[in-house]
Amino acid sequence: MNIPNDPAILLSYINTMLRDNYSSLEELCKSLCVSQEEIEEKLSSIGYNYNKKQNRFT
Repeated sequence: MNIPNDPAILLSYINTMLRDNYSSLEELCKSLCVSQEEIEEKLSSIGYNYNKKQNRFT
């Protein structure tokens, strides 16, 4: 599964997927076969971190 490379587009994509389809970032990453660490690094580069309680990047 290809995910967006641009961090801003990735943010929107991941948050939408978390809201609509997955109960956690870990579940999403396993399902899409992507590295959770890579997602978190890319999004932290634009100032967003995963909020487990809200199940989204804020």
